[in-house]
Amino acid sequence: MTATKKSDKAQAKSGPEPKSGSAKSASAKSSSAKSRSKSELKSGSRSRTRTESKSRAKSGAEAVRELRLVKEAKIQDLIGDGAGTRLEASGVLYRDGAFLIVCDNLRSLIRVSSELSPKAPENGVFEANVPKKSGSSAAETAVGYEDLAHDALHDHYFMLSEAEPVKPKGFRARVHEYDAKGRSVGSTHLDFDLADANKGMEGLEWVERSGTEHLLALCEGNRCEGGKKGRTPGGGRIQVFRRDGKGWAHTDTIRLPQSLPFEDYSSVSVRDGRIAVLSQASSALWVGRISAKKWEVDEGTVHRLPTDGKGRTVYGNAEGVSWVSADHVVIVSDRAKKGTGERLRAKDQSIHLFLIPSDNS
Repeated sequence: MTATKKSDKAQAKSGPEPKSGSAKSASAKSSSAKSRSKSELKSGSRSRTRTESKSRAKSGAEAVRELRLVKEAKIQDLIGDGAGTRLEASGVLYRDGAFLIVCDNLRSLIRVSSELSPKAPENGVFEANVPKKSGSSAAETAVGYEDLAHDALHDHYFMLSEAEPVKPKGFRARVHEYDAKGRSVGSTHLDFDLADANKGMEGLEWVERSGTEHLLALCEGNRCEGGKKGRTPGGGRIQVFRRDGKGWAHTDTIRLPQSLPFEDYSSVSVRDGRIAVLSQASSALWVGRISAKKWEVDEGTVHRLPTDGKGRTVYGNAEGVSWVSADHVVIVSDRAKKGTGERLRAKDQSIHLFLIPSDNS
């Protein structure tokens, strides 16, 4: 960004010639005027230097890197009509050379080849085995998931439901666990109270430390709040849960950098000590490092999703992210809301593979 600068050059003003008085007095006045002029010029030069320095610092702070698109495709073009035409993609996981996708309007699990080829044999739709227990509430068998994670120790999968009403009041997210064959192992609420049903947990990741399993659940709103507070940047939160028998006990909170300018948070992924957090509203991805001993992260770097030729957002429905390699991530996009223009609809209900540029590129 180029700052507009006003000239700070001091201009000496010439007054009328003295009508009376000694030459000494006139000389003194002239000397005084020259001294003031030099002082003003020097002061103006310092002011300009400070202004230019601040402008350069501001420009550097506002320079955000941009992800590079490798390839993308509409999900329906890859799997046909097997899951219907309404694909509200909300989470993605890279696993064994394929991408697993969940939608918040479907119980089905979608799998597509990492090549994003419509003819790939890996492509398909699989129904999740969700047994209907006697006395189960409608909320417990609600449609769709927000995100998914993989347990590398037991080859299990976890699916996240954003928020469900609990007694006596409030809401909690629910996690559904499945084995490698897609059979239900069980489900339980996460031990964390939510105030807003529409601003619950949006992202999920599984992490193992010293043989202990943990789930990381990403709050959608800043400070885990809804409304105006939730949209105010600087309060990104990831809640940490430890496996506790058949449940998950809340043990800690990861505070994302206060400088992070995100209005919301939609997905989280961890790989080899690096953490990626996606924002739909801000159309950007934050990448940082997570401590191996503490539940802390560094300042990291913000990467904007590509824009059009006029700098306008085109990836306005980005909902899920997963690491693919050290410098690639896969992102899925939700269905655009009714009334959204073609610029945003062109990328909705899609899967995208991006390269994260290096510091030298």
